[in-house]
Amino acid sequence: MPAAQPPHKPATELAPAADRYRMTALAIREHPRFEVSDVEVKRSGPSYTVDTLVALQDRGRLHLVIGSETFLDLLNWKDPRGVAALARLVVVPRNGLDFDPELPAALKVLGELGLPGFVRASAEVPDGPAPLLLYAASLPISGSDLRRRAREKRSLAFRMPESVASYIRDHHLYSPEE
Repeated sequence: MPAAQPPHKPATELAPAADRYRMTALAIREHPRFEVSDVEVKRSGPSYTVDTLVALQDRGRLHLVIGSETFLDLLNWKDPRGVAALARLVVVPRNGLDFDPELPAALKVLGELGLPGFVRASAEVPDGPAPLLLYAASLPISGSDLRRRAREKRSLAFRMPESVASYIRDHHLYSPEE
């Protein structure tokens, strides 16, 4: 779900929201269980997760998948308790980074959000508010790295679907003004 106005990124670093929406649609088009949403693109003002979760709450039980670094920063978000109340958190540590759910920083976030300790995601996940800890393979790729590579006209191969890389090239996204 692309954000129209991410509150944590300068607009000058990003492609226009309509282009980011189209790239997301291209990226998932071969994955029938995925869908792209324009909820945030259509809404005016900054895109805050809590507002998006409110808009989506009629769709059933929501899960919010975030990286472990994002989890540790959650208290700086708009209405973090609201976020945790509206969606079950699924925390995925990035490969190569240690994340100990018992560290004081993680326990502080859990305490401030009023959440019990983590449950390790498995085939039998109990229902409830406890955040899920999901270890999954991931590549060491970040959006800022991809934008930098595109700006420098470096290869994006094996980092994103070719259809998205072509879109970036064809629409001259992330290129310095010439």
